[in-house]
Amino acid sequence: MEKIPGSGVPLIDMDLYRTFLTIAETSSFSKTAEIVGRTPSAVSMQIKKLETLLGVNVFNREGRSVRPTPEGEALLGYARRILTLNDEAVTLFRSPEVEGEVRFGAPSDFGTRFLPNFLARFARSHPGVNVDVSLDGSPQLVEKLKARELDLILITARPNSELARRGEIVFTEPLVWVGLGGGIAYERDPLPLAVSTSGCPWRRAARLALDKAGKPYRISYTSFHSAGQEAALVADLAIAPFPASVIEPPLQILDDRHGLPEIGNYHIIMEQRPQAGRATQAFASHVIECFREIAPTAAAALA
Repeated sequence: MEKIPGSGVPLIDMDLYRTFLTIAETSSFSKTAEIVGRTPSAVSMQIKKLETLLGVNVFNREGRSVRPTPEGEALLGYARRILTLNDEAVTLFRSPEVEGEVRFGAPSDFGTRFLPNFLARFARSHPGVNVDVSLDGSPQLVEKLKARELDLILITARPNSELARRGEIVFTEPLVWVGLGGGIAYERDPLPLAVSTSGCPWRRAARLALDKAGKPYRISYTSFHSAGQEAALVADLAIAPFPASVIEPPLQILDDRHGLPEIGNYHIIMEQRPQAGRATQAFASHVIECFREIAPTAAAALA
């Protein structure tokens, strides 16, 4: 058993972490075996080795399905960070040097949620690339891409909408109704809404859901930034459609128990300028990988 020199702590092979994460995401040893190219017995042996090294069980077996134990849940975050750091280190030294500039556009709310982490990690693995960021509404970003003012954009879109058919879906999660915990705004008639400006897919999805349910509403507060909408929620003056993964106290998710219909999912779509350069392609691959890591965390937040 290899150990960290001078510490007595065992070293865990990267393959064990990768297999562990794949099982956690698929809830299946057999599906994992297909993905990692091993036999189911070999996958079981890997997990047994991991559990022996850690001295705990990382999965509970429930028939054909498996789920992480509390110890396994705790390991998930560490495993993702360790593999990410390993991949960044290898990429830094083994990938061909990429230089240049990426003119990148994203919705303003995306900028505050995801962008700082994405940019920090990309800068470590691609120090020769400068990323020029533009935050705007999704329709405006599409126009800037058409005008070749941007190289790569992320936009939000409703499923089956025209925007959703423009590029590659890189992230999907539910939109939910949100209000002040213990508040009464959802009881008002007509229902007061705090939404973004016209053209926002979240605003459109919320209005369609209410129209379909026949529930009267009025636009009470409008703000381009979600922080402005949140202020109305905290004051218990309105409710709003928000991504499920961002809800924190004092706000709470509202549902059919509050007389509200489901809104449905929304997509984050990525689109590149035709004939984009190597720097843009490298950043696009980085963004896709970051969203793959975020997806299980977002799903766990909603569970």
